[in-house]
Amino acid sequence: NASVSSQEILQKHLAVTQGKIFTRFPPEPNGYLHIGHAKAMRFNFNIARVYNGHCYLRFDDTNPEKECQEYIDCIKDNVKWLGYQPYKVTHASDNFEQIYQFAVQLIKKDKAYVDEQPKEEMQEYRRSCKPSPYRNRPVEELSLIHI
Repeated sequence: NASVSSQEILQKHLAVTQGKIFTRFPPEPNGYLHIGHAKAMRFNFNIARVYNGHCYLRFDDTNPEKECQEYIDCIKDNVKWLGYQPYKVTHASDNFEQIYQFAVQLIKKDKAYVDEQPKEEMQEYRRSCKPSPYRNRPVEELSLIHI
């Protein structure tokens, strides 16, 4: 909303966060954690602790074909074993409907578009700096938007 000032946005933000920092550790539940995950976990949980904030354990579960409960349980155990307690445990998929609705709003406002080019064609268009042929397609032509 263009009529909302930055100060108003900041005030709303502070009302929700109470001025605390929020971080997240977002592993994909498609395998066991490795040392790189431990480094990211330590950074995010410790930053939250140092600044009296909170750290979410947010599973980035966007590829259901490669994810399983065994990995989710193991990651939770690893977080606990390393001495961390998440503020909340969430999943990216918890927000899919809301993210979809945001995408629809952006498309309707002509701030985004759905590009249906095959991967190779899309890469060629990007390399040659040509705009996608789908960029200016009318919203009514999109089957995923139910107006």
